[in-house]
Amino acid sequence: MTTKGPSRRQVIAPMNLDNANKFMKDSSTYVTNINRVLKNIKSDIMADFICIKNRGVVITTNKITGVLNLY
Repeated sequence: MTTKGPSRRQVIAPMNLDNANKFMKDSSTYVTNINRVLKNIKSDIMADFICIKNRGVVITTNKITGVLNLY
């Protein structure tokens, strides 16, 4: 089975491990702020949670995100 377009509901922000660990200390605040901004632009995408994976921070969303969804 094949899919057209992106099939993951993740946004990956590359950063070094020290910065990622600092970011994770306040991850619940960041999820709240991300969701507030998405709501302000009337997007139906919401951030579910944030985790560290492979030299970066991964933000998992409720839907597949694309650049056009964020305008």
